[in-house]
Amino acid sequence: MATEGGGKEMNEIKTQFTTREGLYKLLPHSEYSRPNRVPFNSQGSNPVRVSFVNLNDQSGNGDRLCFNVGRELYFYIYKGVRKAADLSKPIDKRIYKGTQPTCHDFNHLTATAESVSLLVGFSAGQVQLIDPIKKETSKLFNEERLIDKSRVTCVRWVPGSESLFLVAHSSGNMYLYNVEHACGTTAPHYQLLKQGESFAVHTCKSKSTRNPLLKWTVGEGALNEFAFSPDGKFLACVSQDGFLRVFSFDSVELHGTMKSYFGGLLCVCWSPDGKYVVTGGEDDLVTVWSFGDCRVIARGHGHKSWVSVVAFDPYTTSVEESDPMELSGSDEDFQDLLHFGRDRANSTQSRLSKRNSTESRPVSVTYRFGSVGQDTQLCLWDLTEDILFPHQPLSRARTHTNVMNATSPPAGSTGNSVMTPGNSAPPPLPRSNSLPHSAVSSTGSKGSIADGAIASGVSKFATLSLHDRKDRHHEKDHKRNHSMGHISSKSSDKLNLVTKTKTDPAKTLGTPLCPRMEDVPLLEPLICKKIAHERLTVLIFLEDCIVTACQEGFICTWGRPGKVGLMSAPNQASSPGGTIV
Repeated sequence: MATEGGGKEMNEIKTQFTTREGLYKLLPHSEYSRPNRVPFNSQGSNPVRVSFVNLNDQSGNGDRLCFNVGRELYFYIYKGVRKAADLSKPIDKRIYKGTQPTCHDFNHLTATAESVSLLVGFSAGQVQLIDPIKKETSKLFNEERLIDKSRVTCVRWVPGSESLFLVAHSSGNMYLYNVEHACGTTAPHYQLLKQGESFAVHTCKSKSTRNPLLKWTVGEGALNEFAFSPDGKFLACVSQDGFLRVFSFDSVELHGTMKSYFGGLLCVCWSPDGKYVVTGGEDDLVTVWSFGDCRVIARGHGHKSWVSVVAFDPYTTSVEESDPMELSGSDEDFQDLLHFGRDRANSTQSRLSKRNSTESRPVSVTYRFGSVGQDTQLCLWDLTEDILFPHQPLSRARTHTNVMNATSPPAGSTGNSVMTPGNSAPPPLPRSNSLPHSAVSSTGSKGSIADGAIASGVSKFATLSLHDRKDRHHEKDHKRNHSMGHISSKSSDKLNLVTKTKTDPAKTLGTPLCPRMEDVPLLEPLICKKIAHERLTVLIFLEDCIVTACQEGFICTWGRPGKVGLMSAPNQASSPGGTIV
């Protein structure tokens, strides 16, 4: 596909790039695609997606790869940087009629060398549970489309569960299913469980337990993606209305929100330690949001079109990071929520405790994340200590991060919480960890989550007492008095609330929900390279490589520095006109 401008430089596809770790190289023999290697005509089709699973077998070659291209779904052994791909032998291949696969997810908990559970969502709204090793189709959910008729946008197994999974649709609804339960033969009837600003959760009313167990209605327009926190306790959702919403999954309570600069948000991911959420979308930006402070701490500008995927690189992210929650004054209970899940997070925690005991400053604080977009470009970003801790002495000289507005700290609230609006002077209330009515609000629930919900400007749920509501309304009045001067008192009534009607961007811009560009640091990418002819739809960081994919149906492997060994050449020719020109 020729790009606009037609110049040689514009069309040049990069096959390697260098960062401070060394040289990343595209491995042509490790490219996966349809067996014929012909570029897929992607007009009108759903995005190509890739899912990985490790079967933990004894051969040392347990990685498996699933990807969708148009109406087709493929399941291969993934040989990574070690051996060339053999496209002539997919373990399983399926071609669907009347619908297209849109997304998929493996259950890592139950995967073995003999069996694996793969969920597949479809453009017509159904969800299929298949075993590509046994070549079985065990169940089809929403088969008659009585639950939701719209496209499935995201499907995920609930972390730590062998049977529960969550499905998002372009209708803006999410549904919780159990693979052990059937769907009804009639449209489900619902009963309200909990309601808050811009969301509602319903249970399914039926004599016997059936799917869906829960129905979430979130925001306006399509719910484009969701992601569970590393410990599985929180759920980050991004929607076409431009909002990030972070929920406590078990208690179904809203922890915090953020608004895009403009347009819909398309993708979301968590940092490996659960302290930061990164989003991307139609504003061509990546936005970094602090989970502890419930505020935007940085934006990154490098893409020239919509950002389709964001992902953290846990293998390059520094393990010597400080605890930003500790430095921002959050309570200890809150820290406890973030420090378990993955082995990597536990390792980080032990190093943190050592560092904290000596009270020494770490040598380096850096999170690495990446993004790909419809501009066919891959960007890598470093989130460094001068961004994470703006109230600490800055050390910009040793970082690749370029802070465009070094003299302007984020939202005028360095070290304070999200309650400080715009550039105004901080209100004389300690907002970060000891709200006046936290004792009332936390009864029977997690107090720190409720506090975070207030701190992000979101009103509490309908279950609160009238007295509690009045007190909180008074707090909001106090905050409004310090709001941006050019916003009238009438329009500021809904300054930081996500309303059920369409939100006027002018009312959120310049507030903690959506700071102005000059109010937060602006990151520049470490690298920004054109790596495909068609829009990019996949970015996955593995231990020895980075995996990307474009809408033509080519899944590319980029060997990390020092990880590329000698590999036997395949018996087939390289891709004609693929992404590795």
